[in-house]
Amino acid sequence: MKKQVLLPVLLILMIFAMRPAHAQRVLGGISVGANFCQVDGDQFYGFRKVGINFGPMVVLPFGKNKNWSVSMELLYSQKGSYHHGGTDSTNYRLNLDYIDIPVMVHFTDKKIISAGVGICYGQLINKSESQLYVVTPNTDFLPYDLSVLGEVSLRVWNRFWINVRYQYSLLNLRTVTFVNPNIQGDTWERNQYNNLISLRLTYIFKQEIPGKQKKPKEE
Repeated sequence: MKKQVLLPVLLILMIFAMRPAHAQRVLGGISVGANFCQVDGDQFYGFRKVGINFGPMVVLPFGKNKNWSVSMELLYSQKGSYHHGGTDSTNYRLNLDYIDIPVMVHFTDKKIISAGVGICYGQLINKSESQLYVVTPNTDFLPYDLSVLGEVSLRVWNRFWINVRYQYSLLNLRTVTFVNPNIQGDTWERNQYNNLISLRLTYIFKQEIPGKQKKPKEE
């Protein structure tokens, strides 16, 4: 079995293995938002590339007070880089589209604010690049990505949450050689990494709402 197929399967098995016996029922949710991206190692700076981030999720609450939870998502996530140089020869755009599978552990305080950390496997499904003449790729883009991520979420109303997430690649996407057009023979190599901030709106289905009493079960 190929690595890019095996790793998502292992992540899915891991999240169910972590579920304690006394956990409450699984909650479902959906998130939609935007990625603000850059690629470290492309000689440009700033989170100027904007992409889509959306997909479903499952949440497994656990703990005595249900403050802890494990989540897994299946996301379509657009990453890459953008630079506006002012002319066609200096403009640069890199589009990298992934199917991301983040697995995270969260702690929620008073059912209002939550923080989480985790790891994410990403499968590259599409790529396009407006190539600068001063850059020579030494390797093709890695077909998968492994990254770490952390987030803070705030309940804004009912079952709606706003969350800010930071994500950074652990594996280099590729290696490139840069050429100084002004000095003959002046070259240098850089490894490239995805670096992004996501701003999203999340809705959790059938999640308990603070201050709202549960209906008594009928005997």
